[in-house]
Parts: sequence; structure tokens; C-alpha cells
Amino acid sequence: MHDLTPLAQKFILHFGEMGSRWGINRTVGQIYALLYVSARPLNADDIAEHLAFSRSNVSMGLKELQSWRLVKLFHLPNDRREYFEPPKDIWDIFKALLEEKRRREIEPTLSMLRDALLEAPANEADQVAQQRMREMYDLIELSSSWFDDVQRLSPETLASLMKMGSTVKKLLDVGETVRETFRFGRGAPASAEPAPEKDSPASSKDSR
Repeated sequence: MHDLTPLAQKFILHFGEMGSRWGINRTVGQIYALLYVSARPLNADDIAEHLAFSRSNVSMGLKELQSWRLVKLFHLPNDRREYFEPPKDIWDIFKALLEEKRRREIEPTLSMLRDALLEAPANEADQVAQQRMREMYDLIELSSSWFDDVQRLSPETLASLMKMGSTVKKLLDVGETVRETFRFGRGAPASAEPAPEKDSPASSKDSR
């Protein structure tokens, strides 16, 4: 990788390897990583030179990133070349990724489930299958509605909401500890050895 620091190279190579797990190829992942860590917008020639990619591969990669809305295209004064940069706000990147994942993966599933639920079940097996499908549809639809609400939140509110997750987990952990303590407390007397009985007056007389 030409004119890139070891730190930048490590980041770019990692994104390339992770790209296939996120539904993009290694070239696209590396292009995006380069744009993300770059101190200035880059054109296609800059990207090809830094990553040693062909110009055609860079062009295809940039089109893919534009379709995901992960890069923005603009022009500089007195320069006919196209320049690219990622969104400035990291939350905009996060929302764009979620929205695109929903459009490509979640919405087709919802559409299929809607069609399946509209069909008249032919037998008992189909009735059971439709019931399972309805449960899945309701869960995905609920998650999708939640995502719409999240998309309307400001970055500050969204960050606060995410931080609440760790707070709730801590509270749940405390609750579990309390339950375990009470459970142990209730079991202790039953498991403890009975206290020795004092001699009754009658038994004392008998002993005499």
C-alpha cells in the first residue's frame, strides 16, 4: 500500500477481510476504510494509487459504496475529477448501514411472510407452519418499527439510549445477586443442624 502508515494499513487490511462478512467484497471494504481514515477527500486515481487497485475496480467499488450511501461524491473548484468522502458523523454511517441491511435483507423476508400468511392453509400442517410464520413476522415487524423510531433520534439521544443498556444489565445482575442471596437465606435454616433440645422438667425428674 503506497504512502500509507502501518497503522492505516492495518485498519484497511482488517476492513477488507471483514467485508465479506458484512455482504461486501474485500476491495470495497478496503476502499471504504481508506476513505474513512484519510485526512482529505480522495478521487479514484488517489485510491487506485494508495491501494494498488485497477481504476476499473476502484470505480465499481465506489459505485457500490454509493449505493450503500456510505460515501458522498462532490467536486472541487476548477477540478473536473470526482472526489469522495464518508459521512462526517459516525452515527450517520451507523444508520446508513442499518437502513441498507434492512432494505436488502429484512424487507424481502417481511414481504415473503406477508404473502405466506395470506394463503389459505390446506391442512393442519400448514396451519402450524403459518402460526410459526406469524410469530416470526410479528417479531420482525416489531423490530422494524423500533428501528424507524431509532432513525428519528438525535445522535445524542441515541448514544444515551445505548448507554442505558449497560446500566440495565448492571441492575439485572444486582437483582440476580439479591435473588440468589434470599434463595440461600431461605435454604440455610432447613439445611442447618437442629439445635439441641433443653431437658424438660419431666425428664429432669426422671433422671433423678
